[in-house]
Amino acid sequence: MKITNRTKEIQEKFARKIASKGSHKLRAKKSKEQTVWFGLGLLGLIGWSVVIPTLLGLALGIWLDQKFPSPYSWTLMLMIGGLLLGCFNASHWVQGEQAQIKKMQNSQPKESNDD
Repeated sequence: MKITNRTKEIQEKFARKIASKGSHKLRAKKSKEQTVWFGLGLLGLIGWSVVIPTLLGLALGIWLDQKFPSPYSWTLMLMIGGLLLGCFNASHWVQGEQAQIKKMQNSQPKESNDD
């Protein structure tokens, strides 16, 4: 049986594809923290990063309204300020996570889908 150059090319391509899929499975096993529960935990973390500054602004606003009455509502202003601060904080954190994910994806070798 004679092996041609075309057959060698096909065998090499097949071997590269198997090696790529094997390394992909090994990377997936190493990063087990990326589960559904991990994702739900991140959603909770983002939610709390918005809620806590909002509640702190609300509490401080109520205290200021009781101690120093004025025609302006400190409660409303500080609640909105806390909400904006929390949203900015969550946005900054999510952007950092996205950058980290892109960095991980760029460091992994590309898989070819040639058949």
